[in-house]
This record gives sequence, structure tokens and C-alpha cells, in this order.
Amino acid sequence: MAKTILIVDDSATMVMSVKGTLEMAGYKVETASDGVKALAKLTAGLKPDLIITDINMPNMGGLELIKKARAILRFTPILTLTTESQVGMREEGKKAGATGWLVKPVGGTDLLKIIKQVVPGA
Repeated sequence: MAKTILIVDDSATMVMSVKGTLEMAGYKVETASDGVKALAKLTAGLKPDLIITDINMPNMGGLELIKKARAILRFTPILTLTTESQVGMREEGKKAGATGWLVKPVGGTDLLKIIKQVVPGA
């Protein structure tokens, strides 16, 4: 069965690009434009095999989403895909429960390699 990946980003272009790459690789993709919408999907019962989230978004940013998602999905890998590259921000992400930190832009091939490393059976 195809693995499900939840993409959370307020940039429609970024979502479309990442979604296209993942779907061509055989993944099922769910999307949300901010942390509030993503959290609503998770509390409604969505159990993705991976969450890929931006950090800077309106309503609820990625760090807050990671903390709240961790309360629901303790073992699901969560990757950030962001323009933020400061070490302090990465540390905050790790403390919040992020599995990995990717700085935009990330090529499709590299993204798929990373997904195979963090998602069992991907």
C-alpha cells in the first residue's frame, strides 16, 4: 500500500512542486496550507507515514505544529522544509520533535532519498 505524506506549506507553488514529485514516486499526498489545517486533519484521524512542514506560516507555524503533532503521532517522522537555516532554529526544531531539517530548495531526487531514509518501507 502506498505511504501517505502530509505536506504543510503556505506556498501553493511549493506544495504543487513537492506533491508532484511525491505522487510521481508513488506516494499518496495530503496537503494543508498551515499548521491549524494540518492539525485539524490529524485530529480528524489522518495518520500519515511522514509529515513535511514549512516553519514560517500564518495561523500556526511549523514549530508549534510539530509540538502538537508529536502529542498525536509520537513516532511519525516529521521533516521541516524551510528557508530557515540558522543553527538556533534547527535546535528548536529538534527540541519540538522534528526528525530532520531541510533547507529550501531541495531537489526531487534528494527529497526522495531522504524520505527513504526516514520512512520505514518507503
